[in-house]
Order: sequence, then C-alpha cells, then structure tokens
Amino acid sequence: MRPWEALGETTTPDGATLTLTRHATEYVILVDGKPLMSSRMHGSEEALAAFACRRARALDRPCVLVGGLGMGFTLRATLDLLPSTAAVVLAELVPAVVDWNHGPLGSLAAHPLRDARVQVVIGDVAAALRSSAGRFHAILLDVDNGPSAFTKSGNTVLYSNQGVAEASAALAPGGVLAVWSAREDRKFEQRLRHAGFTVQVEQVRARLKKGGPRHTIFVAHRPSLDTL
Repeated sequence: MRPWEALGETTTPDGATLTLTRHATEYVILVDGKPLMSSRMHGSEEALAAFACRRARALDRPCVLVGGLGMGFTLRATLDLLPSTAAVVLAELVPAVVDWNHGPLGSLAAHPLRDARVQVVIGDVAAALRSSAGRFHAILLDVDNGPSAFTKSGNTVLYSNQGVAEASAALAPGGVLAVWSAREDRKFEQRLRHAGFTVQVEQVRARLKKGGPRHTIFVAHRPSLDTL
C-alpha cells in the first residue's frame, strides 16, 4: 500500500501544526496530527455556498465574503453561483493554506484563486468584518469546525455575541450570513436570533446524496430595509 506523503507543514498563530498530506488522489489537512478536512468530502461546503448565495446571485454586482479557504471547495462553489460582475473577498488566516491552493491543492477545485473576481486577504476574517460596514450581500464562514473551534481557540470570537454583531454590521440590509459547522449548536442558533437574524438550520451530508457525516449549516437572514 502506498504510504501517506507529507506535502507541507506550517504553524498557526496559536501554535498548532497544520500538515498537508496526500495518499493516492486523496488530500487531508491535519491539525496536530488529527484530520481537519479531506478532499473526499466537500458536499456540505457546496451546500453552504448554495444557501448563502441564493439571493446574492440575482444581484447585478454582488459582494461576498468567504471566510476560510480550506481546499478551495467553498470558494469554487461560490464563484460558480455568482455572476461575472461579482466581487468575492477571501479571508484566510494562514498564508501556507493560500500557497497550498496555488500549488498541490489548486486543481481539486479548478483553481478558484485564479478567478479575477477574487481578492485574497491574508488575516483574521474578524478584521475583515470589522472594516466592512454594510459591504457584503452574503458572508460565508467556513472557519475551523464552526462554533466549536478546533484549530484556533481565537476563532471562537467569530461565533460569540460580538462576532455575530460584527457579521450583522458587515452585511447589507437583506444580506445572508451562512455558517458551516461540524455539529448542531443550539446556543449559537439562539445567539443569531437574539442579534435579529431570521435563522434556518440545515442538515446536510458531507457527500450530499452519497452520504457521509452530517454537518450543520446556519443560514441567517438580516432584515431588509422594508422590514426594519
């Protein structure tokens, strides 16, 4: 049997080790030796984009924020849904993840970073939210494992009352915040509702109709001006 091959390694801001590995045609990113994501399962990331962009895709010049690059599947699905006039900001905290997507991971999702609509921002997605009042028609958060952070403890701020408020402020009226999560989280759902969002909780399989683990997508709609 062919062994797993280490293609790259880096350290996150809080000291965790990220390792990109490959076995035959499968790629896996590990955090301190534990699997974080696999190229074999990305259906729920595609569903995240579909839920988030349902309204934005009908706009003339939508502006969308994708928080977290991973293996590029969420970004690719987002780009495939949006018009050629769209602007997509991709915020990724770890520079090596961007390098891996320019390199060995690029072909998995048809090289989404090459799309002229994409602006890559290296840094915390929370900073992108704070500097973008009313800018985005959709925000997709595919960061860590969702509200229960796995890679970076600081990611929990994104899902706190403060983080939810900052996401709401960064949305245009009628905008959508969609959050990928490895599991259900009733407290986070209530946090979204308390912030004024109308919330749908969707359960999807990691491989969609092909099965796989169940993942949760929180779809939070900010009120439009005529409902405020």
